Amino acid sequence: DNIPHLQVSWVTQGIKVAQVALFFGADDCGSTKLEENVVRAAGVTISRVSPAEIIHSIQKAGFKPAQRTTTYEIIKIF
Repeated sequence: DNIPHLQVSWVTQGIKVAQVALFFGADDCGSTKLEENVVRAAGVTISRVSPAEIIHSIQKAGFKPAQRTTTYEIIKIF
């Protein structure tokens, strides 16, 4: 494996695509705040998704959501 982590952007692609991407190797659903601010600053309208909704969508897809640091150290498993 040459790529240690693969991030999907739920902000730009939507939560459903993020769920599907998990089945194709993505292991990171991206930032819940920083990415949202960047996309909004670019003039893109996005729907609000709470951290609880992101956690639920990951669980619904059959995966275990976790909160991490920027260096991929696990802080909390949900």
